[in-house]
Amino acid sequence: MTSSGGHDRLTSWREREATLYRVLPYGGLALGTLLILVVPAPRSLATAPTLAIAAAAGCWIVWFLTLHPGWQSRRKLMAVYYVGLLTFAAALVAASPWYGFFAWIGYTHAFPVLPKRLRIAGVIATAAFVATSQGGGLAIAMSHWPLWLVLVLFNLVVAGSVTWFAMIAELEDAKRRRLMAELGEANRQLTETVQENAGLHAQLLTQAREAGVLDERQRMAREIHDTLAQGLTGIITQLEAAEQTRDRSADWRRHVDNALALARESLTEARRSVRAVRPETLETSRLPDALVELGGRWSALNGVRAEVATTGTPRPLHPEVEVTLLRAAQEALSNVARHAAASRVGLTLSYMTDVVTLDVRDDGTGFELTDQPLPRESGSGYGLTAMRQRVTRVGGELAVESEPGGGTAISASVPALPGGAG
Repeated sequence: MTSSGGHDRLTSWREREATLYRVLPYGGLALGTLLILVVPAPRSLATAPTLAIAAAAGCWIVWFLTLHPGWQSRRKLMAVYYVGLLTFAAALVAASPWYGFFAWIGYTHAFPVLPKRLRIAGVIATAAFVATSQGGGLAIAMSHWPLWLVLVLFNLVVAGSVTWFAMIAELEDAKRRRLMAELGEANRQLTETVQENAGLHAQLLTQAREAGVLDERQRMAREIHDTLAQGLTGIITQLEAAEQTRDRSADWRRHVDNALALARESLTEARRSVRAVRPETLETSRLPDALVELGGRWSALNGVRAEVATTGTPRPLHPEVEVTLLRAAQEALSNVARHAAASRVGLTLSYMTDVVTLDVRDDGTGFELTDQPLPRESGSGYGLTAMRQRVTRVGGELAVESEPGGGTAISASVPALPGGAG
């Protein structure tokens, strides 16, 4: 706001200055004409021819400055005007020394109208005319030329000093205008940058929102598979077993109770998944104990012995790492129950310096490994894919070894991030 006000004041001052430059020649011409009529100078030209020259000078000024103000931006045309102005000034000073007031205009018009290389010549010529006027006219000045030279030198010193400061002021003004133009351009670019950044910010917010939605969808897909899908598979398995044991009341009751227990457990885990809460077993016990509990429940449901062992020194891990290993164990045991027809399963949790490894081995039917990173299972094939995504998400690796009739070994290795890590 202050800068804008200062710029407006500067523009107004320049307009008033330009108006003054246009009016001054008429003032000098009028004052000189008044003096020759009231107080004629000795050895002056007759009044009539002097007035004719003054009228011609006035017409010259009217033509160039008043009638054609747009010509002031045309340097060559204004140089012609200035030469004519000095010519009329010389003629009028020769006619009467009172027109020194008019000749003095040569100082003020040298800067607005002349190119830089001609300004000094204009100032010297004007100093000579003014000195002639100050010496009493052309005849007296020539008869006392040493005094005339002193007057010329005095005028040159005074006018030169003014000219020098005026040139410095002009340079500073040009520099200021250039800086103002650069500042305006910088402000324009800054405005464009701010607008562009606002657009980018909105785009980033949209992308972040979309990424958050996608990440939440992937999390829910993994959780649904790890809870509802596996739970429903177990329930179906138990109900099918109950159907086959209708004539054996005790076995039928055991399978139905197992199905009910799986349903309750799946419902609880589903609720915890929606709230993004860790599995209940990890809330109440350490990872090795949670794996032992998982193996015991799985063995009871599937009638296959599951041995769980821990090597190294157990220590708290980052919650995400522990959830990843627990879910990997759940998925591996679910695959064994559905596909392996194994008689024995072994889970080994190994704590090392920088890595924690979970190995799940079975003596089941196995399968043929292909060039795929992980074998596709029957159905959607999402189980091993979800396991790999979980392990990779925490910076780990998943390896699968198997052959027909030779069982299967799955190894999940994850960084041993401490429990206090953010």
